Amino acid sequence: MARIAVIGAGMGAMAAAARLAVAGHRVAVYERGETYGGAVRRFERDGFSFDTGPGLLPLPAVYRDLFVKTGKQPLEECVELVQVDPSSRHVFPDGTAVSLPNASRAGVVQALEAALGAGAGDRWGDFLVRAREAWDRTRRPLLEEPLWTDWQVLAEREPYPAVPHKRLLRTRRAGTLAEVAAWELRDPRLAALLESHVLAYGLDPRDVPASAAVLPYMEHAFGTWYVRGGIRELARAVYERCVARKVEFVFGAEVTRIVEKDGRAAGVELAAGTVAEADHVVAGVAPGRLKGLTEHALDADGDVWPDVSTPSPGRFTVLLALRGAREAGAAHRTVVHAPDREAELDWVSGEGSGPVRPTVTVLRPDDPALRPDEEHESVVLTAVAPPKGNWAADGSAGRLAELMVAAAGAAVPGLRERVLWRETRTPGHVEDATGAFCGGVPAPSLAGQDGYWLHPANSTRLPGLYRVGGWSHPGGGLPHAGMSGALVAGLIVEGPGFRGSQ
Repeated sequence: MARIAVIGAGMGAMAAAARLAVAGHRVAVYERGETYGGAVRRFERDGFSFDTGPGLLPLPAVYRDLFVKTGKQPLEECVELVQVDPSSRHVFPDGTAVSLPNASRAGVVQALEAALGAGAGDRWGDFLVRAREAWDRTRRPLLEEPLWTDWQVLAEREPYPAVPHKRLLRTRRAGTLAEVAAWELRDPRLAALLESHVLAYGLDPRDVPASAAVLPYMEHAFGTWYVRGGIRELARAVYERCVARKVEFVFGAEVTRIVEKDGRAAGVELAAGTVAEADHVVAGVAPGRLKGLTEHALDADGDVWPDVSTPSPGRFTVLLALRGAREAGAAHRTVVHAPDREAELDWVSGEGSGPVRPTVTVLRPDDPALRPDEEHESVVLTAVAPPKGNWAADGSAGRLAELMVAAAGAAVPGLRERVLWRETRTPGHVEDATGAFCGGVPAPSLAGQDGYWLHPANSTRLPGLYRVGGWSHPGGGLPHAGMSGALVAGLIVEGPGFRGSQ
């Protein structure tokens, strides 16, 4: 039985802790905050409750597997999963709106054809076929296996089978997601639909590889789910599974240093000066913070390592307490697309002035647990915002919140007249909760483009030290965080020869 010290109580870290405890190890989690869940948080006031992090769960099979492997109670006995249908409603700048059914390629094609015109649905359907090929090529090495030293295999080959495009007497294939949208979808509304899947992570579709097509494919193939009571309930269930497996949690315990002995990680030092010895250390923290915890050179030529000096765009959230009942048939999720795509992308990347009216995701769960009674409703608005310091200093937080509320009027009838109060959560709140530089949102790993969009491997150059969570392989998002926990547990339990679950 080995002693395992886990830094941070995020979703990936807890997933690793539960699996390691079941394997017979003694696991202690040291969390500098006062609660678990990382960015998966909840805000409560006056009988209203809101998710302040992710609001929906894609690919629930990752957490089903976690619960199967760590106890007798399956996930569905610990939380109530609800399939969201329609999966999403999209409102485009020209006023066109379309509702997309959940996990139904044929249904999505039919809906797009009816709403956007002849040929639109077929073009999207053909794109999903190609996206599935990219998924099949990358699923195992990118999601289900550790990132091996020959990761260049993922970096050098673009897995998306782009359609040849004749341009200026040359035949080219799309190298970025924006080129896929322009050359293959050929409709600004379809382009907005496609690009919203990467924009949600603060990624610029003009830069990301065409392999990012796997993100909309995952949603269409595996569906979108909601956890009754909010996604925070999933964090609670994972935490309780850890406790049931005898994982020790120490809250208010900031780790200041990773202790090294005989050339390997040997424990953690806390702010109080005490040292907790360990045979393995699992770090579920952002890259900049991890670098500050050890003097060991974790990165070297040939390694995958992000630029920790450049902050990533973050999530800006507006929580709305509304008077009046939610109308029958309201969509759980509505995406109100930005009127000026280029201006939004320039602003998010920090190159343009703003704030501008962004793409806004409006979440309206039909969930009694989130409201004081049937005559009220809780609504969450989210958008991606550029990295910056003090949002309140120049009033930009208030201006952006106003722009988001104005956009959300396309999804919530009579919105402004119904607002009782609102709370704004800037990327700075995310930084306080998670330690991520400027509240940046970690994106899923993507293949292609020389490995630029990959995340650092779960193992490190310091023996006994492992990375877990959204800032490590296979990247950000609830499913990917859960997968990282499985990979780290496999590497510790089975050793460096671990090749992923079969």
